Amino acid sequence: MPRNTWIVFCLLLSLAPVTMASNQTQPPVDPDLRALLMHTVSQADGFADAFDAEVWLLDMSTRLRRYIPDEAERLNFLQLVHREARQAGLKPDMVLAVIHVESLFDRYALSRVGAQGVMQVMPFWKSELGRPEDNLIDLATNLRYGCTILKYYLEREKGDLRRALARYNGSLGSHRYPDKVQEYWYRYWYVKD
Repeated sequence: MPRNTWIVFCLLLSLAPVTMASNQTQPPVDPDLRALLMHTVSQADGFADAFDAEVWLLDMSTRLRRYIPDEAERLNFLQLVHREARQAGLKPDMVLAVIHVESLFDRYALSRVGAQGVMQVMPFWKSELGRPEDNLIDLATNLRYGCTILKYYLEREKGDLRRALARYNGSLGSHRYPDKVQEYWYRYWYVKD
């Protein structure tokens, strides 16, 4: 079995989020979003077909190489993105564009307002969910939160991706962030269905 195929299969079979204690409070969150996050925080899903997994992972790995040079780390990252995006009902390539804009694939990214990780999730979500031990720097946890929040906003905006992206970024009414995400999506990450 080729090395890349072996790595892909190993990555598909293993993942375990790491937790870390933290405590933060913020204003109340929409109860529907809180319920959705509570439902999805501890669920996981992967690729339905091993061949599709290998094709997607190798294609995206080539594109992502300049941002995450280590092959094993890159494939693990992509497997997590695919799993969490699909679990939330999002296109994984679109989620990659959001991550590209939000953090430039830096799992340790910290914004000036305190958003953390690759999808720049605000720590107050942990308190809202009663899960202060969750570690937003952990890739699986960060992706689970970020994808669930983005999907919620997409449903709230009745499928309007631009408005959902603006809500995700906290910039509803501005076109700058949605324009940038869509530009990166089509330029770097888009996969034709």
